[in-house]
Amino acid sequence: MWRYLRRDDRGRAALAGEASAAAAEALRGTGRPSGAYVPPLPAGAPPARRPEPPAAPPIAFFDVDNTLMRGASIYHFARGLASRDLFTTRDLLRFGWGQMRFRISGTEQAQQINAAREAALAFVAGHDVNDLVTLCEQIYDESMADRIWEGTHRLIHRHLREGQRVWLVTATPVELADIIKRRLGLDGALGTVAETVDGVYTGRLVGDLLHGPAKAAAIEALARHEGVDLSECTAYSDSSNDLPLLNAVGHPNAVNPDTALRDHAIERGWPVHEFRRHRAALRVGVPAAIAGAVAGGVAMSVLRRRARR
Repeated sequence: MWRYLRRDDRGRAALAGEASAAAAEALRGTGRPSGAYVPPLPAGAPPARRPEPPAAPPIAFFDVDNTLMRGASIYHFARGLASRDLFTTRDLLRFGWGQMRFRISGTEQAQQINAAREAALAFVAGHDVNDLVTLCEQIYDESMADRIWEGTHRLIHRHLREGQRVWLVTATPVELADIIKRRLGLDGALGTVAETVDGVYTGRLVGDLLHGPAKAAAIEALARHEGVDLSECTAYSDSSNDLPLLNAVGHPNAVNPDTALRDHAIERGWPVHEFRRHRAALRVGVPAAIAGAVAGGVAMSVLRRRARR
């Protein structure tokens, strides 16, 4: 079905969303028993009346970068690679500067999105999935765990106490998003999906980065699969670029918002949560997820070049 989708931004967004929901389900597992024995009905007995399935509990969706975690998760991963001497401090500073330029600009141009897309491909091309996951697990424990916003953590636990499920929705690669989910004891994670063949990344994305409209497509695909009413669900983000995600649910929230999202949220009466102690010193423009994808692209392209030597 994927090859028949239009190759424009809408088609890529839809494909990215569907792929992310499918990948999340594969990583999570259904948890359903297979081959369970069902005793036959006695002869002449009326068919058993199937009880109505209980309504699926609502889901709270959380963006990751600058919403759940200080900074870009993929950038912290790149720093972890640098600490292992897998590339130089100069390389780290170079794409760190690129990240800062994205943040300060406050706008996204088509060429910037295309550059982020290409960088995301370079991020994983030619590398073994299990190797990347192992590195992600180590680096999360070393340098990401203490970057979770305490206030966002409280929001998450409030939803869990109320019997709701919590899912992450991020442009970060789905493998890294799944590690964060598992470390925090959450229910699922939607992230950017890179194509693999025989356990190795091909250097192609399935659709596009999970960004902007693709996030909305992902949660809509998940809701269809899970039988969830999105009007009963909640979403949290720091960026106006996530307005498609926020508008797709019944209870949108702004967390550490950029100026455009803050104004939008205040105008519509959405809750605004500010967990930054020094807001002026942490100005957020373009989502760190996109900047982080560029950063990660440089990191992995350097790794790939070194592996060829």
